[in-house]
Amino acid sequence: MPVPGPGYAIILRVEAPASASAAGDLAVAVGRVGGVVTAFDVVEAHTATLVVDISCNALNSEHAEEITAVLETRPGVHVRKVSDRTFLVHLGGKLEVTSKVSLRNRDDLSRAYTPGVARVCQAIAAHPADARRLTIKRNTVAVVTDGSAVLGLGNLGAAAALPVMEGKAALFKRFAGVDAWPVCLDTQDTDEIVRTVQVLAPAYGGINLEDIAAPRCFEIERRLRELLDIPVFHDDQHGTAVVVLAALRNALRVVGKKLADCRIVVCGVGAAGSAIIRLLQSSAPGDVLAVDIDGIVHPGRPGLDENLTWIAQHTNRDGVSGSLAAALVGADVFIGVSAPNLFGAAELATMASDAVVFALANPDPEVDPAVALQHAAVVATGRSDYPNQINNVLAFPGVFRGLLDAHARDITDAMLLAAATAIADVVTEPNPSFVVPSVFDPAVAPAVADAVKAAAGKPRESR
Repeated sequence: MPVPGPGYAIILRVEAPASASAAGDLAVAVGRVGGVVTAFDVVEAHTATLVVDISCNALNSEHAEEITAVLETRPGVHVRKVSDRTFLVHLGGKLEVTSKVSLRNRDDLSRAYTPGVARVCQAIAAHPADARRLTIKRNTVAVVTDGSAVLGLGNLGAAAALPVMEGKAALFKRFAGVDAWPVCLDTQDTDEIVRTVQVLAPAYGGINLEDIAAPRCFEIERRLRELLDIPVFHDDQHGTAVVVLAALRNALRVVGKKLADCRIVVCGVGAAGSAIIRLLQSSAPGDVLAVDIDGIVHPGRPGLDENLTWIAQHTNRDGVSGSLAAALVGADVFIGVSAPNLFGAAELATMASDAVVFALANPDPEVDPAVALQHAAVVATGRSDYPNQINNVLAFPGVFRGLLDAHARDITDAMLLAAATAIADVVTEPNPSFVVPSVFDPAVAPAVADAVKAAAGKPRESR
């Protein structure tokens, strides 16, 4: 199912006997074990030996080791060094701070720093709202995590979460011109997290919560929204929900169904699944069945926490119980944000005709996309190597651009729905392989920003 990709790209520095066929022999050896050669550079050429850099894509770390091993088995060949291109990108981190003002001489220094800066400090003290106009607050977001739910890897802690937060900050800048900075907290105590973010908040125009485990993330977000006068957005929840709703809107256009007539199964009711369900309910679907490791969520199921109790009260209108397989019978839509390889062809065959399948578990979806395509009309995943990638980067940069430009103090469902509509509308003619725009489509972030700004009560600006 997976194919070699740039996420596991390596560079092998190889010494081999010099011959007319040396380059071809090495490339064939890599290809024989499934590696994909992307570049071949001669580093040194001698009478008897040749030193080359072979760049290639692998499936995973084990596959990279297999490629290395097969080269070592060739007569006279020695692999001097293997460099992981992903790790090379992260050396020294992915962010830096650059000044927006010139500091060429004493006059510049006097205005940017002391003594001139004192006057600006006094102005803000007299009128605190001026901090948005006179400091980085107007365009800066804190990307906050406790490292308790890093990607799909689990509780890795604050330090191990930092590469993800750096990447998030880089995406904010690249796609919406928003300055963002990682704030990795070495605590997983809810009260400590809330208090820490509260005391850090004056420097920021918004808070993006990231990779905080459920159900703690729900309480943290709720309490911070009550305490702060800037918007608080948990991307794992709301970013995912916005893009899913956008993709679903277009997928249903493709199959000619209305949301109000659809039976939707959401598998996984953690942060992402719960937010998807809550945002879907704002759009009045026919019915939603929520499924977790214990089966279909219903009011009579014992042991429901506060989040699952709300879901039980607002979904599953007929109160059915059972397994994921039971939930899929007759379903028009499957949305998975859970675990890999949960079902296959037999269960797909029980879904309604022209079914929509969003299998978003990463890196391995809930169902093999190739199998799903044999039964469903539209299939989406969270992966970049299949059509219809559901990627949060379609949402969060533009959402925060709009929030910051509107000087918003909070974020509402109306803003999230507006963002979803804007993303969907970028795709003017959806088809089974194209229900969401590319993350590199330059129209996406401005459209989302304008929609959020309008929903916040601000007029659209020409761009």
